Amino acid sequence: MTAGPVTLLPALCLLAAANPALAQTVPEGLSVSGSVRLRYEAIENQARAGFNADDELVNLRTQVKLVWKRNAIRFVTEVYDSRVWGANTGTPLTTNEVNTLEPVQAYLQADLGPVLGKGTTTSLQAGRFTLNFGSRRLVASDDYRNTTNGFTGIKADIAAPGGIKATALYVLPQTRLPDDGTSLRSNASALDKESFAAVLWGGLISRQRKGSPLFAEVSFLHFGERDATGRATRDRSLNNIGLRVLSEPRAGKFDWGAEGIYQWGEISASTAPGAAVLPVSATFMRVQAGYTFAGPWKPHLLVEIDRASGDGTGATYSRFDPLFGMRRADLGPAGLYNAVGRSNIFSPGVRLELTPSKRFDAFIGYRALWLADRHDAFSTTGVRDASGNSGSFAGHEIDLRLRRWLVPSKLNIEIDGTYLARGRFLEAAPNGRAGNVAYGSFNVTALF
Repeated sequence: MTAGPVTLLPALCLLAAANPALAQTVPEGLSVSGSVRLRYEAIENQARAGFNADDELVNLRTQVKLVWKRNAIRFVTEVYDSRVWGANTGTPLTTNEVNTLEPVQAYLQADLGPVLGKGTTTSLQAGRFTLNFGSRRLVASDDYRNTTNGFTGIKADIAAPGGIKATALYVLPQTRLPDDGTSLRSNASALDKESFAAVLWGGLISRQRKGSPLFAEVSFLHFGERDATGRATRDRSLNNIGLRVLSEPRAGKFDWGAEGIYQWGEISASTAPGAAVLPVSATFMRVQAGYTFAGPWKPHLLVEIDRASGDGTGATYSRFDPLFGMRRADLGPAGLYNAVGRSNIFSPGVRLELTPSKRFDAFIGYRALWLADRHDAFSTTGVRDASGNSGSFAGHEIDLRLRRWLVPSKLNIEIDGTYLARGRFLEAAPNGRAGNVAYGSFNVTALF
């Protein structure tokens, strides 16, 4: 069979990574970069309801980015090609894993300089782009996941004297397509779409004085959605106000942090036409405290507590919606595991982070897992006991990550391993399952 342009893309990127001169023979003002990441992952005793107990998957994510710059103007375009092999009808496969040959980014950026006054800088961006917002717990360009979140719209970034920064945005989240099981398993292609049926807007302002470890931020985001042709939704209209304060880790010093988000608005009880509209009142909180020991390995010990509300038996909908946020940095891997997220969870934990050299870093962490409300599904597992009779303890999670640059800035490997010892709830709930969960992944990434 003759290889088409889609199947040739990863091979061309690997060729460019092995021959840097190929990436440098481009016109003046134009730069080309990219990466190819190959992942093998496997899981035993899947925690999520309704899927294979045991599964394995091969993921390939290829990115090619072109940047053209002239004076204060930049044009950026980036193609993602995310695909998998080894899935069957029982594999938890979604557009989080598959999105082939997609121009996720195509935007124009202008650096306007001190248009708002002496000492300020302003940047405007318009088009299609990925987005990291604040702590990334509501909006993030997820790196562990095989695909990323894309948005279409405008964004402004402002920096002012005294360490003050602000961001304002109005964007339409891209709907990744195709999204049916048959198309995903065959790595079919279709252009993602955006429309005014889903809108995200808001902004933040933060401050951190030069040389100070103290950081403070306040943010607001509104997400609104409505039904579109062929796509029923729960008509979410969610406001999110957040406050975050922290002190950055420093050798021989204690550090700390706290973040709170209050979410309110309304949501339909289901996607059915005419479904009742429910008021929303939900919360997320995180507190942490750490200490960085002196020494060449820079060990950082962190104690952390995360709580995201769940939906109870009252008339108000109280399950926290993490929108487009990341999970790997705090709670555990996505991919085949994807069991622990920022919904209906109370979880204290401890983590040890190590950085022996510029080429190697690692962490190991432990979390105890409870449901914030025993009547709702636990986090992102789909396991639920509406009666509340299965208790609220979900289990113990041990999470490990090792990363090593084999060739600095060119080739790295990553190993992730997660073990979930099920608690009473995950075993006793009507759609629960016995047996502890073991997940592992091996990743190799080439960059050029």
